[in-house]
Amino acid sequence: MIKAGTTVAAADPPESAVRLPRRRGVELALLALAVLLCVYGYCAVGLARTGAVPPGAAGYGAGLGGLALLAHLAVRLRAPYADPLTLPIGVLLNGIGLVLIYRLDLETPADPAAPAQLVWSTLGVGVFIVVVLLLGDHRALRRYARVCGGAALVLLTLPVFFPAVNGARIWIRVAGLSIQPGEFAKVLLAVFFAAYLAANREALAHAGRRLWWMQMPTGRVLGPVAAVWLLSIGVLALERDLGTSLLFFGLFVVLLYVATGRVGWIAVGLLLAVLGAMAVGRLEPHVHGRITDWLHPLASIEAGRGPNQLAQSLFAFAAGGVLGTGLGLGHSILIGFAAKSDFVLATAGEELGLAGLAALFLLYALLVERGFRAGLALRDPFGRLLSVGLASLLALQVFVIAGGVTGLIPLTGMAMPFLAQGGSSVVTNWAIVALLIRLGDSARGNRGGTPEDTPTDTMPDAPNTPNTPDAPDAPDTPDAVTDEEARR
Repeated sequence: MIKAGTTVAAADPPESAVRLPRRRGVELALLALAVLLCVYGYCAVGLARTGAVPPGAAGYGAGLGGLALLAHLAVRLRAPYADPLTLPIGVLLNGIGLVLIYRLDLETPADPAAPAQLVWSTLGVGVFIVVVLLLGDHRALRRYARVCGGAALVLLTLPVFFPAVNGARIWIRVAGLSIQPGEFAKVLLAVFFAAYLAANREALAHAGRRLWWMQMPTGRVLGPVAAVWLLSIGVLALERDLGTSLLFFGLFVVLLYVATGRVGWIAVGLLLAVLGAMAVGRLEPHVHGRITDWLHPLASIEAGRGPNQLAQSLFAFAAGGVLGTGLGLGHSILIGFAAKSDFVLATAGEELGLAGLAALFLLYALLVERGFRAGLALRDPFGRLLSVGLASLLALQVFVIAGGVTGLIPLTGMAMPFLAQGGSSVVTNWAIVALLIRLGDSARGNRGGTPEDTPTDTMPDAPNTPNTPDAPDAPDTPDAVTDEEARR
């Protein structure tokens, strides 16, 4: 509404006509740099081991570059306002992982893992392209929240009916093909948690009685919280998988805090996690053994049995120093069969040093920060919680794995995102990147939606505020000046 006497500059376009920079050229340049860095690492391994450039360097660079270009074209076509850093970071981390696995394959030529990892990476990029092309709006996922929750429970319980692998029941092996269902379940749980907490955030924050310093929710709302805790304990007990339990329970606690803004939920979540881990750690021999190795990593050496995996990992980090031994010149293969999966970070620490590890952690931090940034910019609660949840998944997984191989917390047996050998992991992580791309495009393209855009059976309507498109017009007084008029 324009009052009489108000002057509007004729040269200023309406706010809806202002176009944000798409930055797809920046993304393409960063993708080219990421591919070149990965090819350089591949060549460095060959030069260090044989004194010559590997014969497959050109094919590796062309394949990785082709996958990156296809992913870029999908983003340029369907998500033009997406963040320009998210896709290049994913390509760089995936490429570095292929280099590290190829380097470890040179020590075990009878058991190569890089070719299979390249196939899984190709499939992961394919999943990324499909999600970006077909998912036009992230809010469409809310309609399938219950389906996602049920499917996640099925995927988490399936490995219980299959034989244990290395002491844990987290794998499904069929006709020589191994799948880790928990990797897919974590994304489905993120969708379910985001939808549930967006619909019940007010009840979780204000309803119920006060217990000490906390305002407790009602029993009807608190029931799913208790169910998630009990489910995490059940997964830990039946599958002997500490990592998955910590991951999805930590995800729920983080989203609970983000939805309600109450720090007390973090305290309660940490208390429940510690109590559950202590109980299962005392009763389950496999988990108890990992806790014992964590508390006494050098006990096996003192007993004359030689260093265990955690001790070898600590030795590898120590040998790397600040700048590392150089790609291809370390000895982290002594860790054993888990060098390409659980302990691939030890190879990076030994051969790239503290500086290389800091660069890797910075890449992960940037990827997580991009997710948080998109969540802050989105206007609908579901989108905010989903973006924060997906970014928190990556952050929690990196913390749990890095903490385990460095001796900060007990080992969990999870795969480092993009770096470690594991087809289920790399495909799932590419799906997470695709969802972050979609959320970032909605955030920067002003298509994040409002609470009023959601169906009433999924999320309660929030009251209109001056910051939402459906809010009533500002009072018709001379003091009512919009932000756009102030900028003009």
